[in-house]
Amino acid sequence: MKKLVRIKGEGSMLGGVCTGLAEYFDVDVTLIRILFVMAVIAPIPAVIPYLVMWAIMPLKSSVTTLHT
Repeated sequence: MKKLVRIKGEGSMLGGVCTGLAEYFDVDVTLIRILFVMAVIAPIPAVIPYLVMWAIMPLKSSVTTLHT
């Protein structure tokens, strides 16, 4: 079962919300970021929903392991 989480680390820029949404919906993170930018400049700003999602979405840390 899929779980909506923020992903901090690999490829995240601010809070990991777009990366988490892209993983959840199985789409490219660039598409999600473009949609957010377009929504920010729209008449109804998307900054408030972004901040709400950042606050309520649990964080999934990406851990990179090195094999020797």
